[in-house]
Amino acid sequence: MYLSVWGPGSLGPHTVFIGLDRTSMRHLNEQRRERELRTLIGRKRRNAKQFAVLGLGRFGSGVVKALAEMGYEVLGVDTDEERVQAVADYVTHAVQADSTDEAALRSLGLRNFDVAVVGIGDLEPSVLTTVILKDFGVPYVVAKAVSELHGKVLQRVGADRVVFPERDMGIRVAHNLVSLNLVEYLELAPGVSIIEAVARKSFVGKSLKELALRARYDINILAIRRGETINLGPSANDVIEEGDILVAMGRDKALEVLEYADGDEEA
Repeated sequence: MYLSVWGPGSLGPHTVFIGLDRTSMRHLNEQRRERELRTLIGRKRRNAKQFAVLGLGRFGSGVVKALAEMGYEVLGVDTDEERVQAVADYVTHAVQADSTDEAALRSLGLRNFDVAVVGIGDLEPSVLTTVILKDFGVPYVVAKAVSELHGKVLQRVGADRVVFPERDMGIRVAHNLVSLNLVEYLELAPGVSIIEAVARKSFVGKSLKELALRARYDINILAIRRGETINLGPSANDVIEEGDILVAMGRDKALEVLEYADGDEEA
């Protein structure tokens, strides 16, 4: 015997069985949890953003693989058959097509995607593809630029965000070359960055309050990475240990106090 009961905020009617033994009840509860989990996953997928990546060179293929690994639906487009085949195992759909062909992109349903990434380095096809995508009404278009002029043109034609992967990588490499303490570098705006740096020996055993990095240098410690764990938003009383990696935000000149080893620059 059973009763179907709707509960507040439930995913569906709960079925209450009467007169069943514990093993049967446990089995039925497991089935119910599986149904609820499938429903939640289905809702998440329906609400998840859909991405299109046009241009599957090193930058585009890297974006495709990263998005696919995070579980998103991704459409990959390129004129080169080998590049399309190279990402076919990762993406939801991989298509050989000309991204400057408006009819071809319309047939692929590009207007239905939430985010489009233009990973094309050549100026003309990059700009034309961006224009077509914005004309389609794609809400957010990220476009790769290989020069400052290229970037300005992309912004003028409507790109919501312009990225400079080669330039940014060059900056990261340069910072790592001159600073052995530096692990990662990300420019937020001209003169303002986020870095990951190994804690200097002179910091070990001291709390953030004692170091007073914010008061002395206007540096904000966003997180402390210690082995496999990360302390987000550390408190003033957190003490630095040897090998800690500090995630810090501030002006480039001020951040130099974290980038250089003891003896290279006075803290």
